Amino acid sequence: MSLSLSWVGRGFSLAWTMAFVKAQKTKAYFKRFQVKFKRRRAGKTDYRARIRLINQDKNKYNTPKYRFVVRFTNKDIIAQILSATIAGDVVLAAAYAHELPRYGLEVGLTNYAAAYCTGLLLARRVLKTLEMDDEYQGNLEATGEDYSVEPADSRRPFRALLDVGLLRTTTGNRVFGALKGALDGGLDIPHSDKRFAGFSKDSKQLDAEVHRKYIYGGHVASYMTNLMEDEPEKYQSHFSKYVKKGLEADNLEELYKKVHAAIRADPTAKKSEKQPPKEHKRYNLKKLTYEERKAKLIERLNALNAAAGADEDDDEDDE
Repeated sequence: MSLSLSWVGRGFSLAWTMAFVKAQKTKAYFKRFQVKFKRRRAGKTDYRARIRLINQDKNKYNTPKYRFVVRFTNKDIIAQILSATIAGDVVLAAAYAHELPRYGLEVGLTNYAAAYCTGLLLARRVLKTLEMDDEYQGNLEATGEDYSVEPADSRRPFRALLDVGLLRTTTGNRVFGALKGALDGGLDIPHSDKRFAGFSKDSKQLDAEVHRKYIYGGHVASYMTNLMEDEPEKYQSHFSKYVKKGLEADNLEELYKKVHAAIRADPTAKKSEKQPPKEHKRYNLKKLTYEERKAKLIERLNALNAAAGADEDDDEDDE
């Protein structure tokens, strides 16, 4: 008897506990759950970094805070000057690596040297848009040394902050090639020389010769030379576009110098001359409006009435 009573007591205590224990995640909890931003869920935007880049002092009175944004794709380099608004980011100027063939660079549009050219093109373009290109010429010859623009008497230089997105900022990354191009182009971008190609971690100094080599495609030229000597077949396939254009390792530096001069001569954007889309042949019937359907019905009725009248005339002639 005592055993059965103890089990009854345990069952009662268990039921009592289950009745009064609060559920951890109720239906109301999931109604209050706040989802993260879409670009955070997709892993495209680092909002912790973004908020620090776009925060502006309130006493600046709606003055835009500009960012120098560089993004890389498999076949292109995108460089933009952006400012953030409540409605979204506003693009002041943009430059792309696929514009470089207009300046004479038709191959290798995603390497360090091409990133430098894209940054230089954007810098000269935005300064020309703001009519500051004559006042701020930048570094006319790329020597590989660190360069920062000096303020002029009339206007301060155009300032922007480097935005690398989710990119891992390793030493010698191509994004710093674009940064160097923008600096030499005359933009004021807060930076350090610790991430440029050629910076030595041991001596803690930038080797300007190594950096200059990267700016003028010297690393590509040395790889071309080694590949040509060791594996000629691989060279023909790997640098097929270079071979087709008649480019060799010795004349790459001269090519990039001409490209830099051409960019400075005319950095303005050119509208694409795309052909208008051709009118495709229609195989299905076009949808008519009410008025068109009404006119078509009237025309058909008139045709039927005319045919009926013609038949009556023929019958009278037969009689």
